[in-house]
Amino acid sequence: MTTNTSTANPTTAHLTEADRAPRLNLAKTAPKVFRALVGFDAAAREGLDPALVELIQIRASHLNHCAYCLHMHTNDARRAGESEDRLHLVAVWREARHFYTPREQAALALAEAVTLIADAGVPDDVYREAAAHFDERELAQVLSLILTINTWNRVALATRKVAGTDER
Repeated sequence: MTTNTSTANPTTAHLTEADRAPRLNLAKTAPKVFRALVGFDAAAREGLDPALVELIQIRASHLNHCAYCLHMHTNDARRAGESEDRLHLVAVWREARHFYTPREQAALALAEAVTLIADAGVPDDVYREAAAHFDERELAQVLSLILTINTWNRVALATRKVAGTDER
């Protein structure tokens, strides 16, 4: 198989098919840890709009180059009634703001800042904007959701989950 390196993740473009084979199954090898992550994820979603949940998960998965989670969450969003336009534009939401509410924009900006936290931390203006759109409990839920999807992305990438093989 040939890989188009212009669109491939630069960190994996050089890998052969054998190098891309799935690794361990966390659910089977560390079931207690896996159940804790599932519980954390469920608690983080509690009380949040399902469309917002999926948009946040999709955007973080874009940034983390996680095809497994991106595939899963775009399908979940479609099943929940999300439009194709919004799904296609979430990666460039700043250039398509009219597709997203100010509340969604604030959550997406926070998701980006937390996901890319090593770049510049979470800027005060991003945090203030999110705090202006969410009460304290909701903001804690949004932040927790961002933390869970980043954890799931890292699990999927580290164990080489294959996109299209939703194993929930």
